[in-house]
Amino acid sequence: MRLRIDLAYDGGGFHGWAAQPGLRTVQGEVEQALAVALRRREADGTLLRVPVVCAGRTDTGVHARGQVLHVDTTPEELAASAGRSPEPPLDALVRRLGGILPDDVVVRSVREAPEGFDARFSATWRRYVYRVADRPASVDPLTRSHVLAWRRPLSLEALQAASAPLVGLHDFAAFCKQREGATTVRTLLDLTWVRRDDGVLEATVRADAFCHSMVRALVGCLLAVGEGRRDVTWPAEVLGATSRSPEVTVAHAHGLTLEEVGYPDDDALAARAEQTRARRLPLDGADADATQEGEG
Repeated sequence: MRLRIDLAYDGGGFHGWAAQPGLRTVQGEVEQALAVALRRREADGTLLRVPVVCAGRTDTGVHARGQVLHVDTTPEELAASAGRSPEPPLDALVRRLGGILPDDVVVRSVREAPEGFDARFSATWRRYVYRVADRPASVDPLTRSHVLAWRRPLSLEALQAASAPLVGLHDFAAFCKQREGATTVRTLLDLTWVRRDDGVLEATVRADAFCHSMVRALVGCLLAVGEGRRDVTWPAEVLGATSRSPEVTVAHAHGLTLEEVGYPDDDALAARAEQTRARRLPLDGADADATQEGEG
């Protein structure tokens, strides 16, 4: 059976999502916790790795409220993991993981995934939000770990005007760290800015997929417009480049949060996964990195 896990984490204490030897990563913590919770061990008692697949790999310092994973298990293993708990096995697993994981990682729910569900390949879009405090009254030391403090005032109107031409199907090579053989063509579904009642600016960025550092490069480019250093037409001009623009500053990671991942109806999950694999694999190789956000 396949389980869907909805996950949230503070990325400040991690070297990104993907497991790396000798470094603290979200994937490493989650897989270790699952090995303990599911009691998956070798005959000699050594813990076995429990591989998980996520919807979007976040980079160092990037947060998530709406990360989605899948993990494969069996009904027997799941039932055994609950032990003597009177709770249903899925509820018991949530509780056990909560007692194993560190405080900066929270399992929000675990449920049996529908037939054909793949956390990565079934996804139709990922939504990130970047938060910026550009006024002294909106800079809050209690939110400094996930809101960027910007010392110069930003024009909401300029940010909105500069963002509009970037929406749609484009080659975002100018805003990506390119990988050999990987496509940089993406469909940017939304790129909008609003100012909250407390003065904090929020950029919502939603796309079918992202290439490495794309979100933060877009935000960094737009901040230059918002503070008046660049004209509102500049981001669209940068978009026309065929390689990463050295003039674009990548915004700091801690202002970025993966908020939500979208999926089709249950009966379309398998078809969506097959469609995504067919489109990405010939371009990106077996790992298909371009289906995920490399930086968050």
